[in-house]
Amino acid sequence: MTTPAELLRSFARTRASLDGEEVTYWWSGDVYSWAPDEPYQRVFGFEGLNVARLAEDAEAGPDAYQLLTREAAFYLDPVSREILETWQDLPVVHVWNDPTNQKWRPFPIPTTDLGDQVCFSLEIPLAYPSPLPVAQYPEHSAGDTYKALELFQFFADRADLAGPAASVPATMSWSRMSPWLPWMARGQRPGGLTFHCRGRKLGTYTEVPERTRAYIADRHPEFAHAPERWSEPNETSWTYFRKLNPPQG
Repeated sequence: MTTPAELLRSFARTRASLDGEEVTYWWSGDVYSWAPDEPYQRVFGFEGLNVARLAEDAEAGPDAYQLLTREAAFYLDPVSREILETWQDLPVVHVWNDPTNQKWRPFPIPTTDLGDQVCFSLEIPLAYPSPLPVAQYPEHSAGDTYKALELFQFFADRADLAGPAASVPATMSWSRMSPWLPWMARGQRPGGLTFHCRGRKLGTYTEVPERTRAYIADRHPEFAHAPERWSEPNETSWTYFRKLNPPQG
């Protein structure tokens, strides 16, 4: 992994598969609230999955890829871990992001040598105009600028990366600092949420817990597979909420 192209190929084998086969990542964790003068609280459990397919991006030149993915995730009761349908008498809007695609080019991916393992780190600060402006969504928007911090870590064995396999086993961690979720109806109240999750690359989609597979099959069965081709724009929890609740007037 001495050049950006070699580093990207190693990361691609960790995050996806160079042969274009579908790859499922599954994760589980919790969501904590924070607000001035209030204690931190574990408000939700959280479980999700991402099904991805890697495709060469020939039009962009050599060593360029398209990562084609769909992502579903579910807010859970923090104790029973059951999938929630309501929270404080409000309907829960789960994560149904289709698509969540990425274009990859060689870049200096931050890595950490952990001896027998390599850690790939992605730290992504976000700040852009919110799909939910306060004037249109006073009860559901924290502000006119969406600001969040996404922190990913992917761990692979050095010995696996030294081999020829198109895809290598991997584990991952993910943390996110974000505003209140739109469906929580907290308006511009100070504070927000921290997501703290960990997971792994599965051998097949059938390794996703049966409860979660059944929930997806009953509601949005397309999320069991990655997209076949590139499309945009990407979906987020904020744009999905806007689709479910178009602005009035």
